[in-house]
Amino acid sequence: MTGFSPDLLGQRQILVTGAGKGIGRACAIAAVHCGARVIAVARTESDLYSLANECGERLESWVMDVNSEAFLQRLTELDHLHGLLNNAGTNRVGLMTEQSNEDLDNVINLNIRSPWRVSRAAIPAMRRAGGGSIVHMSSQMGHVGSPGRTLYCMSKHAIEGLSKAMAVELAPDRIRVNTVAPTFVRTPLTEPMLAKPEFAEFVMGMIPMKQLASQDDVANACIFLLSKLSATTTGSCLKVDGGWTAQ
Repeated sequence: MTGFSPDLLGQRQILVTGAGKGIGRACAIAAVHCGARVIAVARTESDLYSLANECGERLESWVMDVNSEAFLQRLTELDHLHGLLNNAGTNRVGLMTEQSNEDLDNVINLNIRSPWRVSRAAIPAMRRAGGGSIVHMSSQMGHVGSPGRTLYCMSKHAIEGLSKAMAVELAPDRIRVNTVAPTFVRTPLTEPMLAKPEFAEFVMGMIPMKQLASQDDVANACIFLLSKLSATTTGSCLKVDGGWTAQ
């Protein structure tokens, strides 16, 4: 649970993609608890229904695909937007020689093309709001390499570069752009991998703190970057990795 002030994001409208499960859901809940009005976007209606029941009237549900033209158009037409969390993403684990072109396309479409297109669509509403904050969900894998993760590492390195370029380009509009880079977090996506003893041992061996990040740890980092507490922070990465990339 976030420890921030309940009015830290008061009077702000925040949009979170991939909000139905895992980190995105934790971020949406944290933003509501900090006083924001949250637009939660996901493809699964039941996930958003349960999220809305937990968050109440300050949460608006959009059951949409972030890669759809309908979603991008709806985002462009918002009256105002103060914060955007590009959280939707995917992974395809496997050796490079075993990856298919379909795997390549899926990762590029959701992890690279989507954040670029969603951010472009959000800019008009942020300009109407007088500025805002865009946070891309990156990863420690955006700063290092790892076996079996050529597609994921490629996509997250791309997000780090995209964030820096956007930060410079959008600074005159008072739109800040940053990334949050977690280590492994126990979510429905990672649970099957972490259930394998050999993989779990590898992960813990790479984290000096010897603990995984929690969903709330990552949500708190996102709230900081979405809020006025980080008013002059742009083009930066906030790593929530237990020291993985410090070695």
